[in-house]
Amino acid sequence: MRPATATAAAVTTLIGVGAVAVAAGRHASEVALGTASGRPLPGDPRLTVHATGPDRVTLTRSLASLRPGTYGMTGPGLHAVVGPPLDRFPHTADTVVRRLERVERGALAPGTRVRLTPQLHTGTPETALGLPHEDIDLPGELGPLPAWLVTGPRPTWVVTVHGVGTGREHALNLVPFYARRRVPVLVPAYRGDEGAPAPADGLGRLGDTEWRDVDAALRYAVRRGARKIVLHGWGTGASMALRAAAESGVRDRIAGLVLDSPVLDWETTVRRLAAARGVPGPLVPLAVRAALGRTGPHADRLAAATAPDALRVPVLLAHGPDDTIAPWEPSVELAARRPDLVSLLTVREAPHTAMWNADPLRYEEALRRFLTPLM
Repeated sequence: MRPATATAAAVTTLIGVGAVAVAAGRHASEVALGTASGRPLPGDPRLTVHATGPDRVTLTRSLASLRPGTYGMTGPGLHAVVGPPLDRFPHTADTVVRRLERVERGALAPGTRVRLTPQLHTGTPETALGLPHEDIDLPGELGPLPAWLVTGPRPTWVVTVHGVGTGREHALNLVPFYARRRVPVLVPAYRGDEGAPAPADGLGRLGDTEWRDVDAALRYAVRRGARKIVLHGWGTGASMALRAAAESGVRDRIAGLVLDSPVLDWETTVRRLAAARGVPGPLVPLAVRAALGRTGPHADRLAAATAPDALRVPVLLAHGPDDTIAPWEPSVELAARRPDLVSLLTVREAPHTAMWNADPLRYEEALRRFLTPLM
């Protein structure tokens, strides 16, 4: 009886360990894929404000605070905008001085803990930019989806799709560029965003189901008279744009894709999100397996949408090697496979979905050249 008892005990232990592993994997996948709207992306450290002065702010020195370009800066009750580092101002070895463009909300004081974000603006196109807009509810698969429409006389529309870590306000960085060119811009929310229906299980799919909300935006634009549509997506929003271009019932109206930091390697991105959000190393593979089990075979669908014969419209792809969330290499490979359709804008020293922030002038010039033949 002793061997049988020992065997039973071992089996019970294995079952218990397996159950713990499954539970741990499910929890880790929820940490990686939770859909809280505007939840900050992991990876960049919190910074401390050390001092403020006329048009400048002194921050903890780090790779994040040393990046070139213009970024939003958020903290408790705070939203500000900072420009490039200012080397000419005195600072200690562990601090950096950046230009302070403006404080939109709250107060900036020494000791404040902040993060840098690609999202410059808060509010609506009208309150943030002075651009009149329409508030719209799109008929989404799970329920109404709030959207902003900045109208314009051109028959080619732009539909924007934000990514993980920001909300639709991220698109306000580029709305003035489009408005100056009199291009209508539709800025929708999608499932899991503030004001939009949430998935039943609270998990995002990194674009795999969310793209159907992009399809709802495309259909609305067509009903309102759009003859051609350019999809401009960031991160998972870029992946949604690719899926829509491949599968939407109105894909014949899509004239071009602007893909900023696209998520083209689903499993690697899940691993990086899980690790960056504090999932212990041994649990990261479990998180990926649990995410696949709960949300489906994303890699196959993404591969189909980016296959050489799947792309049918011009693509402007903006990405860089310093993206720690969505690997850059698949973007390089995509551009190499279809040089006839894909133009790659390489932006260095830029985090995920912040290619415009790092070099706005070069980004907008590339965007202008890309759009001109599509208008």
